[in-house]
Amino acid sequence: EIFLPNFARKANRKNASQNPDSSPSSLLSPPNPHPQLSFQTFTLLQQSISLFHFTRYPHTSPPKTTLLGSSCVSENLDDSAGNRSIEDGEDDASVSGEVVEVKKEELENPSLWNQMKEIAMFTGPATGLWICGPLMSLIDTVVIGQGSSIELAALGPGTVMCDYMSYVFMFLSIATSNMVATSLARQDKNEVQHQISNLLFVGLTCGFLMLLFTRFFGSWALTAFSGSKNVELISAANTYVQIRGLAWPALLVGWVTQSASLGMKDSWGPLKALAVASAINAVGDVLLCSFLGYGIAGAAWATMVSQVVAGYMMIEALNNKGYNGYAISVPSSKEFLTVLGLAAPVFVTMMSKVAFYSLLVYFATSMGTNTMAAHQVMIQTFCMCTVWGEPLSQTAQSFMPEFIYGVNRSLAKARMLLKSLVIIGAILGSVLGIIGTCVPWLFPNIFTPDQKIIQEMHKVLIPYFLALAVTPPTHSLEGTLLAGRDLKFISLSMSGCFSLGGLLLLLLSSRGYGLAGCWWALVAFQWTRFFLSLQRLISPDGMLFSEDMSRYKLEKLRAVRNIPMPKNEVGTILLSRNVQGSTSRSNEQMEAMLASRKQKGKLHT
Repeated sequence: EIFLPNFARKANRKNASQNPDSSPSSLLSPPNPHPQLSFQTFTLLQQSISLFHFTRYPHTSPPKTTLLGSSCVSENLDDSAGNRSIEDGEDDASVSGEVVEVKKEELENPSLWNQMKEIAMFTGPATGLWICGPLMSLIDTVVIGQGSSIELAALGPGTVMCDYMSYVFMFLSIATSNMVATSLARQDKNEVQHQISNLLFVGLTCGFLMLLFTRFFGSWALTAFSGSKNVELISAANTYVQIRGLAWPALLVGWVTQSASLGMKDSWGPLKALAVASAINAVGDVLLCSFLGYGIAGAAWATMVSQVVAGYMMIEALNNKGYNGYAISVPSSKEFLTVLGLAAPVFVTMMSKVAFYSLLVYFATSMGTNTMAAHQVMIQTFCMCTVWGEPLSQTAQSFMPEFIYGVNRSLAKARMLLKSLVIIGAILGSVLGIIGTCVPWLFPNIFTPDQKIIQEMHKVLIPYFLALAVTPPTHSLEGTLLAGRDLKFISLSMSGCFSLGGLLLLLLSSRGYGLAGCWWALVAFQWTRFFLSLQRLISPDGMLFSEDMSRYKLEKLRAVRNIPMPKNEVGTILLSRNVQGSTSRSNEQMEAMLASRKQKGKLHT
């Protein structure tokens, strides 16, 4: 009844009161004086119109609702010819049905609290996935900081080459989870496997290219980044980069398989893999650095081995779901362009973000060893805290596609999901801001005993808190934009934030504001991202308020003919006709066409 207009609901209730003993089977006969028909016309994608014809028969307390639907979509039919054929009752479009059972509770809007609990069930394990990477770098920072201030400072450019550069390839992760979630929304397992195989090839290729780049151009890149005067820093950083560079192929393949699992709304399998990897890294750091004295090289070996193990376990976790994580296929030119169309804007977005964080390290490096070491500690703890908000972005990318352009499209549910994500993000941001600020403020000796470095750390506590608090809700908003594939906006907005943030960073540094000026520039960068994304999503023309689905690709759906309608259930007939442009049909025209079909014996109940 929720699908019917008000006049149809009233007529149904009146009919039910007049015929309390009527049954659905008796109402199928022609003498029925109160057949209630209502039709809704939906504009679909690219040259297609689907006309939904809903039939509601009086009955008492049906246990569930069954929708019988057909969708027969072909390509490039003339609109005017199609109109004439329909009006003449000569439309040859096939009518068929597919039974989709929907629980009655699922037709009602879920409560905000229940939705937040569902989000927590997914983001809980997913949080562990995002923590593991920064946790490995933070462990390196803590262990090395206890031994050498020079090696601690060398981790700054070293992590830029290893960790920050890896975020450039985050487009692989986002593209994988987005494409897998979309394919699953269409219930096409073969397409899911094909997408994974193509992206595995792209990830493996990028991994080997980065391995070669690190091997032959790593020292040059570090010199260009840090300056030729920091010879000791460059030597230690190059040792770290060369060892960790061996894990590039395993790292990117692991990202693809991990994101495929997340696109399937499974976060436990990847979490187990990264938990083992983090344990290996922690034990290796303590053993190689603290006991055997290998310093920064030992930390690099421990991290590299843990990343290879994580990549292997990710593949096995994917295999346990019935997919082949070892199947690699070369994408065709058309498929590559499809991936590129999704990945290129994400690549621009990630490049802008990575470039800004790299600029922070660059300006901090020019301020001396103590300032660089202090910035390294603060930025590592900042990254460690911000990743707690990344699962909110992943949740949006995994759950939003179903509500935005899946078979169960519901913008109201999408808006409720976004509201839940932003509320959780605001709470999480406040908690992380308080905890993340207290650690370097009250317990700085965890990272270094050097009082000069600690003084530099304490200068940035206020901007550190402000930048950290807004990050989780920003992830919720940007994840929704990615799920809705509003890629042009998010890439342009991030590029604009980088440009303005870079100018502000240059201005504050040149005016002698020191490390605190760099962190205030980060505050402006984060809050600008938040307000731009929020304004885009709450706009009346935004993806969560506009019924225009022209941005989405119409997929062909299979049709099943002649499905009988079970008793005591709602029968729904979906009539589909492929035309160009958009059109509408009045109830009288549709009823005339339906009567014509009945006479010709083409209508199956």
